[in-house]
Amino acid sequence: MTAKAQPAVATATPAPDPAAEQSGADLAERIAAVELADVGKIYAAGSVTALSEVSLTVAAGEFVSLIGPSGCGKSTLLRIIADLEQPTGGTVTVHGKTARRARIDQDYGIAFQQSGLLDWRTVQANVELPLELHKVSKSERRARSAELLEMAGLTDFAKRYPAELSGGMQQRVAIVRALAPKPSLLLMDEPFGALDEMTRERMQGELLRIAGETEAAVVFVTHSIPEAVFLSDRVVVMSPRPGRITEIVPTGGWGRRDAAEAGDDVRSSPEFFEAVAAVREALRGGHGDPLAGREV
Repeated sequence: MTAKAQPAVATATPAPDPAAEQSGADLAERIAAVELADVGKIYAAGSVTALSEVSLTVAAGEFVSLIGPSGCGKSTLLRIIADLEQPTGGTVTVHGKTARRARIDQDYGIAFQQSGLLDWRTVQANVELPLELHKVSKSERRARSAELLEMAGLTDFAKRYPAELSGGMQQRVAIVRALAPKPSLLLMDEPFGALDEMTRERMQGELLRIAGETEAAVVFVTHSIPEAVFLSDRVVVMSPRPGRITEIVPTGGWGRRDAAEAGDDVRSSPEFFEAVAAVREALRGGHGDPLAGREV
């Protein structure tokens, strides 16, 4: 028996939408902040494979968190993006450039768990340090540091020294120092890991507010599922060593300003708990759509 032919269905072609065309053109002009293609890292003469076939695209202005068990290569991947370590396979581009060129051009800022502030320099002088190293004029340094300290609510502490600040305030200084050269990408390796829970939540809101105002893309390493979900547009889940991307969980898009201004409301919402559960299931080896080795 042959199948009965179905009548053709005519479909109308919608008229071009000028606004949509313009939006598409704008997106096309925005080069991805980070592109990783089959990135691998092998240590100790081939005896330890830290990363295997990691492919990921981070859009301009996007906030992406990396989460996974200890030793899965999260920090190694961040250091490779920052050109602090070299991959043994694959390619890395930052805003369309090699990682080395991006580092030389100051295309990214970086912050670690320890603030790394220089004890003998004031808050203002610490913020100005990357500008000073790149021969920015004194007047420009002063103007930029004043702008950033005001944005972070630290103007009254400009002449203080790091030892006179709380841990949370030191981290705020470290974040705005990383933003001083106006990078379009911020790389962060567990910057809030040593803080108490309440300070950590306040700093998460501060980070979202600052990232929203600067429109910088962020790649953020954390062990905390709620932190990753609260901060991110997408959460990238990695496997135990050798580190691979096993799943990418969209968080529901809280919106940076909305999350920063209504953190408690976001954290108590059903959508937030659903996203936390999805990431937890992925970390436990749930059967979501695997994305290992696939560019996203």
